[in-house]
Amino acid sequence: MSPAAKATKPAPRTVPQSFTVERHGRHLGAEIHGLDLRQPLDAATFGSLEAALVEHKVLFARGQNLTTAEHVRLSRMFGDLEVHPFRPEGEFPEIMVLDNHKDNPVLSTDVWHSDTTFRVRPTKYTILRCQIMPKTGGDTLWADMTAAWNGLSPTFQRMLLPLHAVHDFQNFRVLFKKTEEDQAKLKRMEELYPNPLHPVVRTHPVTGAKILFVNPQFTLRIDGLAEDESRAILSVLFVQAQIPEYQFRHRWQPGDIVFWDNTATQHYAANDYYPDRRRMERTAVIGDRPY
Repeated sequence: MSPAAKATKPAPRTVPQSFTVERHGRHLGAEIHGLDLRQPLDAATFGSLEAALVEHKVLFARGQNLTTAEHVRLSRMFGDLEVHPFRPEGEFPEIMVLDNHKDNPVLSTDVWHSDTTFRVRPTKYTILRCQIMPKTGGDTLWADMTAAWNGLSPTFQRMLLPLHAVHDFQNFRVLFKKTEEDQAKLKRMEELYPNPLHPVVRTHPVTGAKILFVNPQFTLRIDGLAEDESRAILSVLFVQAQIPEYQFRHRWQPGDIVFWDNTATQHYAANDYYPDRRRMERTAVIGDRPY
C-alpha cells in the first residue's frame, strides 16, 4: 500500500453497543456483560463505560482476547497514555509487559500501591490484559481507598487533611547497579522524577470523594514531621488497604481485561504462582496533579 493510500485509509467504523454491569464487591468491583471491546466504541458507549468505571472503581470483562494494537487503541479513548520510565520500549511503547516466571521473578507488584505516585501526575486509569495464567494463583486484589478513609476516626481524619507526603520510585532503584553507567542513569531518573509532594488525602476529580493517598511502595515520609512521627502515622495508614471488607479480588482468565481507577484504589498482585508463568500487558492513562 502506498503512503498516500495509508494516509487516506478510513478510521474503523464505530457501532453503538449496549451492555450491563454486574456488581461483585460491596465497595468496588463489577463485571461488564455484552461489550465487544475489540470493536471501536462510539462516543455514547464509551461515555457509559467510563462512567461505570468511576462508579465501580474496578471493571472487568471476560473473553475479550484483544490484540496489543486493540488494547492500545481502546486505552487511548481514556486519555494520553504513559510510557513507563523503567521498562524497555518495543513496538508499542505505551505497553508495559509483566511476564513473570522462574527466570524473571516479580519485582514489587506484590506490595499494596497506587501506580506511579512517584510522578507529579500519577496514573489516572490502568488497563491490564491477561494473556497467560498459571493453573493456580496470580489473583489481583484492589482496595477502595475512600472506604479506607471513611474507616478512620473523625479526629484522626482532621489531623490528616492538611498533611502532604513525599513519594519516590524507591522500588525501582534496585534495577540500577553500582556501575558508573547505571548510576548516571539513576541520576537522570532522579532529575526527571524529583520527589513530588502529594496530599495524604486527595480529592477525586469527578466524584469529590476523599481518598487516602499514601502507599508503602512509593511513599517515603510525611512532610514536616519528625521521622518517628511520620513512621507511626504511615504504619496506621498503610494497614487500611489490607482490610478485607474494603477489597475486591479478581481471579484472572486468559482473555480478561480489567480497568481500574488508580486515583481511588490501591492494588496488590498476589505472587503465589512462582515459579509458574503469568503474562500480562498493561497500559496507563496520564492523570492530574492530586489536590
